[in-house]
Amino acid sequence: MQETSTKPYLLRALYEWCVDNGYTPHLAVKVDSRSQVPSEYVRNGEITLNVSPTAVHKLQMGNDLVEFSARFAGVARQISVPVNCIYALYARETGHGMTFDVDAPKPATQVDAGQDSGKPGPSNEAGPALPALAGLPSASPTEPTKPSGGKPQLRRIK
Repeated sequence: MQETSTKPYLLRALYEWCVDNGYTPHLAVKVDSRSQVPSEYVRNGEITLNVSPTAVHKLQMGNDLVEFSARFAGVARQISVPVNCIYALYARETGHGMTFDVDAPKPATQVDAGQDSGKPGPSNEAGPALPALAGLPSASPTEPTKPSGGKPQLRRIK
């Protein structure tokens, strides 16, 4: 029997944390053929969805799908997003949240088992980006610049 992913549980916990602190939770989603989202709002194969209690109706965050209805330009739409397509949940006001891998976990093969023996299973954090950032020389401690409009940006907090 395959172990259940921690990702849906972390998504629910982060959502609850955002709501409890008065923040607006947003889901960042890589759209694929299984995603039911308004295509006119998809940019570069991605969409960011406001999932605050005031913006959505009948939110269900299951282990496989996140489903709700919401209004886009005044028109009610049914939204359905596979959990494994969600790559972040964060608070709009602070950018605090968590990023996730969007690829579904691959079943272990003989090659994988030989290379990964003794290591923990798949992580919910983006692995390749972290070592590259750690190797960069540290910049002077200046205040980060605020984004100039457009899509909100994530900030990784450890």
